[in-house]
Amino acid sequence: MTYFAEIHRQTGIKQRDGANWQAIDPEFAARLRQQNKFQTGLDIARYTANIMREDMAAYDADPSAYTQSLGCWHGFIGQQKMISIKKHFGETKGRYLYLSGWMVAALRSEFGPLPDQSMHEKTSVPALIEELYTFLRQADARELGGLFRELDAAREAGDETAAANAQKAVDTHQTHVVPIIADIDAGFGNAEATYLLAKKMIEAGACALQIENQVSDEKQCGHQDGKVTVPHEDFLQKIRAIRYAFLELGVPEGIIVARTDSLGAGLTKQIAYSTEAGDLGDQYNAFLDCEEVDTASIGNGDVLITREGKLLKPKRLPSNLYQFRSGTGEDRVVLDCITSLQNGADLLWIETEKPHVEQIAGMVDRIREVVPNAKLVYNNSPSFNWTLNFRQQVFDAWEAEGRDMQMYDRDRLMSQHYDDSELAIEADEKIRTFQRDAAQRAGIFHHLITLPTYHTAALSTDNLAKRYFGEEGMLGYVKQVQREEIRQGIACVKHQNMAGSDIGDDHKEAFAGEAALKAGGAHNTMNQFAA
Repeated sequence: MTYFAEIHRQTGIKQRDGANWQAIDPEFAARLRQQNKFQTGLDIARYTANIMREDMAAYDADPSAYTQSLGCWHGFIGQQKMISIKKHFGETKGRYLYLSGWMVAALRSEFGPLPDQSMHEKTSVPALIEELYTFLRQADARELGGLFRELDAAREAGDETAAANAQKAVDTHQTHVVPIIADIDAGFGNAEATYLLAKKMIEAGACALQIENQVSDEKQCGHQDGKVTVPHEDFLQKIRAIRYAFLELGVPEGIIVARTDSLGAGLTKQIAYSTEAGDLGDQYNAFLDCEEVDTASIGNGDVLITREGKLLKPKRLPSNLYQFRSGTGEDRVVLDCITSLQNGADLLWIETEKPHVEQIAGMVDRIREVVPNAKLVYNNSPSFNWTLNFRQQVFDAWEAEGRDMQMYDRDRLMSQHYDDSELAIEADEKIRTFQRDAAQRAGIFHHLITLPTYHTAALSTDNLAKRYFGEEGMLGYVKQVQREEIRQGIACVKHQNMAGSDIGDDHKEAFAGEAALKAGGAHNTMNQFAA
């Protein structure tokens, strides 16, 4: 609905309700509606799910049309990312937000900083989704509020062209509300617990939920050791639970991202249930590290399985976990991914130990032999040493070509000594094009960085602390922060405006008229930043 169509609608409401509403301004009511297009989290989930579905179809048609996101741990961080994206690129298309369980555990738990082991409060995840969308909707209200002021100023000046341009900008305004891919870890319990938490996350606005095939109570960060996976049927129960949550809440387009940690997981907590050779349970059990035994050597407490007429004893650790055979990781990943896609998942997430296009592509090629349109979400993780990994990849490629590598020490390629070398320049170019190359070659629809602002906050704080508490004093802040905010046009330099002061003034004027005590007058020091 256009701005003036909304004014007309609000005028009709006022006229219908008669004289008691004479103090109500239909245009201001229309402005409030324009500034808050999404009434509930479910409105957001439906809207953003359709965006993702359209983007997935576009990627299927053209793999260069991949999407991206950055991880967020606070609503303000997500808001500033989208404001920056609109500022630099003019639109938000193909750019999402990612909600990382790692960052929720490390930064949002009432217990204080926690490792990524599902020990944080599960309710903190939907709370963060709601917070993110609150800040994104406020960014809409702030930006539209500025356009309304431009419209009012143009009218006051009698400039019909400027007024028409301002009205068009309102009608074509692009919201800051974008899809959030939200991490539900391993479901925080059984399938019922997964279903209940999924509903809370969807009601908060999430259109895409990412769930991993680890054991809930043994869950580890995907880039740490000690990961324990579950048999496929256990995982599929949780995928079905999430789908039912989407359907119950009227978001059938909701996206399920099935993550496999099998590449780096060497353990399982249980032997899969199997009724016949070749079924899914049997395929899972076939990866177990077993030794053949005879009945005479069976010991107290031994667990045995049969396969192809042989009696086998799976290797069981003192932790009561079972061990997979070494070297089976990629085969397990492929089976995980095919099974998930055949049972309701929409996208895959393969957690790897390094960012290597051909390694990922090798697995995706096998998956696509069965599911041709298989697509991935991929973690461009800060847990990888990107510099060292890509320098070593270039080193290995050049060495295989027979080039003289005597000037390089493969184990010390991280050294600044190599920063200007031909090898380092080539490696940086491969890092720059990694997302594009992996989208084309390895079926990666969505690239994300899980923990970027965790690291940027630490780096910027370290730099500020060094300067401010050192010789530079206040200049350390002014030169490195405020002066750069002004010169780069960072909206937050007017922090009162960003916090909603001008929106509040608009409301005060509508509520109180000439009696409004507004903050944005001549004595507001934010006016110093007008230049």
